[in-house]
Amino acid sequence: MSTCSTVSRDLDEPVSGTAPVARTWLLLEQPGPWGAKALTSSHLDPALGRALDAAAQGTGVRIALVRRPGRHADRGTTAARRVYAAHTVPGNVWLHGATLKDPRRLLGLDFAALGRGDHRAFDSVLDGRAHAGDPLALVCTNGKRDRCCALLGRPLAAELAASGAHGVWEVTHLGGHRFSPTVLVLPHGYVYGRVQAHTVKEILHGAREDRIVIEGCRGNSAWDRPGQAAELALRSALGEDAAQALTVVRTDGAAPRWEVTLAHRDGRYWRVTVVQGASVPPRPESCGASVLGSPARMEVTAVRALPVTAAVAS
Repeated sequence: MSTCSTVSRDLDEPVSGTAPVARTWLLLEQPGPWGAKALTSSHLDPALGRALDAAAQGTGVRIALVRRPGRHADRGTTAARRVYAAHTVPGNVWLHGATLKDPRRLLGLDFAALGRGDHRAFDSVLDGRAHAGDPLALVCTNGKRDRCCALLGRPLAAELAASGAHGVWEVTHLGGHRFSPTVLVLPHGYVYGRVQAHTVKEILHGAREDRIVIEGCRGNSAWDRPGQAAELALRSALGEDAAQALTVVRTDGAAPRWEVTLAHRDGRYWRVTVVQGASVPPRPESCGASVLGSPARMEVTAVRALPVTAAVAS
């Protein structure tokens, strides 16, 4: 039986503009099995999971559980666990980490401040500090949400870990099951689909040098989906791979058409037209879907350079 990722790949469905949206990621290490809604269906206290989910609503913070690649037996120990926070908006990109034994301390975080990119909201509560190691590669492996994530994601995470790659974690949910295996790279917040181990290593090598690999990229989670597609199209047009070179200034319009204004850190501006289309023929959007769907696809139809005066006036 075909999986949703096989069908998507065979139909050559574009991945641009399909990344999850989050200005800030909050990642909590949680060993053991995960259910479909991992915050409330894992060995984490479900009451805590519900409280964290509620606290993050509307703040720009997205919470996910992570675990090391490999077997996932949870012996019920109270060992210390890692927690990370990463802000992905260019000009204020950071990744901080901490170690804690009681995950209830997360309820003391100021989620609104985290969403705005204030790492002091993390450091002061959890004794956090800037992450000094390699970038993080978070591979979606939650087969309870979609079997493709387990069938393709878990072997990828295991292969990366076995090869000596640092910063590799399994993560509960990145969306876009049909693009499995899918990977989030922090601190910059770019998400990739249909990756292989050698391409992830290339992506991580680039991230260490503050460079972005455009091939296979679904977008930067800091932007909405039209912004993701516009930024990647502009990067391709310019041959720009510097991680924090481009910023989405504003997005005007509504589905099915947007005008996205982008700025380069050197002072240049562009306006990019993005049109939402429907993927045809209909296909399963996930392996668990009972009906076929026509997922939205972001298509860039124009890229126009703007005079600085016009960009500022708009």
